[in-house]
Amino acid sequence: MLIRRLGTTDFETTWRAMQRFTEARSADTPDELWLTDHPSVYTVGIAGREEHLPRADHGVPVIRTDRGGQVTWHGPGQIVVYVLVDLKRAGRTVRALVRILEQAVVDVLAAHGIPASGDATRPGVYVDGAKIAALGLKVRRGCSYHGLSFNAAPDLGAFEAIDPCGHPGLAVTSARNLGVGASLENLAEALLARLVAHLDARPTS
Repeated sequence: MLIRRLGTTDFETTWRAMQRFTEARSADTPDELWLTDHPSVYTVGIAGREEHLPRADHGVPVIRTDRGGQVTWHGPGQIVVYVLVDLKRAGRTVRALVRILEQAVVDVLAAHGIPASGDATRPGVYVDGAKIAALGLKVRRGCSYHGLSFNAAPDLGAFEAIDPCGHPGLAVTSARNLGVGASLENLAEALLARLVAHLDARPTS
């Protein structure tokens, strides 16, 4: 599995690159994890409904995408990992991949003494009912792209303009708000390590 540390990237440019990668990959193409973060942007999944979108013009772009789910926000202080995996080759279902992504975040938080869990009815990771990580995937030709966003230390005010993931009134939290003092870089590397382990992969960079 190839790990790409991309730094800060434009969301739409990265999304289109994932599409091209997935379209061009063959049965022998190694899987990849793309670590990145984005300038402030609202992204809307294929099920996105108007009533959940930003309720005012904040000057933040709103981009409709091909991933599952409703609306979320990406921006500084958030860790984003895109998961480009050949599910068919690995013999995994989409549901199994979702559980892996959730468990990786749960593991990272557990290392800092914070109990977290997934929710069978609402994909993502939650701490005392507040969402700390969002998931959204697209599967094309048996291969996944998009992935997860983990709130390390963002400005959570950006979520107040939307119904996060289509749930009015859903509380959103971050590792920093929960007292985690680790740097974004350390949290990102820990998250990558847990993803690689749960995907039974051997990392290369």
